[in-house]
Amino acid sequence: MKSLHVNFNEATQAIEPIDSASQEPWEDICERFNNDVRRIKTVSDSRGYNAIYACYDENNQPVYYIVEERDVLAKLRHRTFFDKLGRTRTAGSLKK
Repeated sequence: MKSLHVNFNEATQAIEPIDSASQEPWEDICERFNNDVRRIKTVSDSRGYNAIYACYDENNQPVYYIVEERDVLAKLRHRTFFDKLGRTRTAGSLKK
């Protein structure tokens, strides 16, 4: 999956390209930010990007990327979500 570094204004929801930014594999971006990423929203882009993510640096400052989300990423996000739900269960709750 491909990704591209952008400027994003959360207040206005405006996405601005960064002229010097080049396309990078999304997996490399996640690794660079130690998987400290959060999906912000779905977007429409003529180049195939369809989601914007905030990646948090060591100072917890967001760096934004638009990402070409494929089915495999959506499935991984859902699996991670359900795995986290399973970790919050107490001893008396339902089993998996």
